[in-house]
Amino acid sequence: MKSTVEKLSPTRVRINVEVPFTELEPEFDKAFKALASQVRLPGFRPGKAPRKLLEARFGREAMLDQVVNEAVPGRYSEAVTTSDLRPIGQPEIEVTKKEYGEDLEFTAEVDVRPELDLPELDGLKITVDAIEVGDEEVDAELQNLRARFGTLTGVDRPAADGDFVSIDLSATVNGEDLPEAKAEGLSHEVGSGQLIEGLDEAIIGLKEGETRVFTTKLLAGGHAGEDAQVTVTVKSIKERELPEPDDEFAQLASEFDTIDELKNSLIEQVSQTKRVQQAELIRDKVLETLLEQVDVPLPENIVQAQVDEALHNAVHSLDHDEDKLAEALEAQGSSREKFDADNRANAEKAVRTQLLVDSIADKLDIQVGQNDITQRLILMSQQYGMEPQQLLGALQENNQLAALFADVRRGLAVAQVVESATVTDSNGETVNTSEFFSRTGVEAESPEADEASAEASADEETADAK
Repeated sequence: MKSTVEKLSPTRVRINVEVPFTELEPEFDKAFKALASQVRLPGFRPGKAPRKLLEARFGREAMLDQVVNEAVPGRYSEAVTTSDLRPIGQPEIEVTKKEYGEDLEFTAEVDVRPELDLPELDGLKITVDAIEVGDEEVDAELQNLRARFGTLTGVDRPAADGDFVSIDLSATVNGEDLPEAKAEGLSHEVGSGQLIEGLDEAIIGLKEGETRVFTTKLLAGGHAGEDAQVTVTVKSIKERELPEPDDEFAQLASEFDTIDELKNSLIEQVSQTKRVQQAELIRDKVLETLLEQVDVPLPENIVQAQVDEALHNAVHSLDHDEDKLAEALEAQGSSREKFDADNRANAEKAVRTQLLVDSIADKLDIQVGQNDITQRLILMSQQYGMEPQQLLGALQENNQLAALFADVRRGLAVAQVVESATVTDSNGETVNTSEFFSRTGVEAESPEADEASAEASADEETADAK
């Protein structure tokens, strides 16, 4: 087999492949043997009909089509491997010559990862805001904790902000009842804004048994973007009584004996949350700095695929009606034009970032180990509420192991760049990035880790070759 590569753009190539007919002979033999086992010809036992008789009966062209269809994917993968290409999409294959007894010729156009001129990755300088924990933030956490242990008591007064109410809801659009909007005995915290716009304002001031009608714009469903007349009836009103923030409460709500110890713990919790946020900001700033320094050509097909997927997800809950999407966007003070522009900008940035980080991973020779895969599986299983082995099975079933492998590799590449960067905060203090960006030591490896790493690596190689 011979193959040549034409560079159509920095992100797209055409592969020209020639396969000698002699290389296809074993595949013809295999195809005719399979055919012989499936058909019965007079005078011959199943599977024993000679090839020439089968050729005469069924024709060479039909078998040629079958052999070519089966041969092209493998020959394409072989051409990709020998040409040292890194495809990032599905190829567009065209068979240009297909004659029995003659060489098979076909072309394959495919998007590939561009060659990037990367800057020095050591010594990047990044500045982020310093971490400061205010008293009001700790008080808010304490208030949330008190609320978890609060008790609800019925009151004989109009509903107020912060109350818990039981309500009945119904709605109409242009006089037409909306069955899907009807609810009875619905629990709601006044002021939470968790249901529909205008509901909290309508409830405040109502007594038990009173009703109010208000108008709101629907954001989803078959009438998205339309005005609805909503009727709310208050069935009961309760207020939440909070426990006093004292030592007794600390012992009830935590493992601590005193309220001061509990508050110190809350300070650490808030600080930890801010350290996580700071780490995310550091990662984003490192990538933004590198993107400013590197010209990353964009493969339009890959960008468009992400644009199309985002649009599909946006209209999925609207019966895939793009007119309803436009109405919903208008109700939110936006527009379809802005949605499309933002969608494309986000897709371009995402693709550009992935291409950049993949090139960085190559330059740093990032290797994904079994422990890296295990840690990601454990983290993801906690997020999805699944056992790691169950998650692994789901990833395998949906052909997502290669994506997992690539994502882990990108994370390791970014972590290595951050580790070598100089990060300071707005107070001029050096930020220790090891908590979130240092690669952890090797842990005991499990059978799940062995299987995940091996299959993810194999899938990644297969994806690169496609």
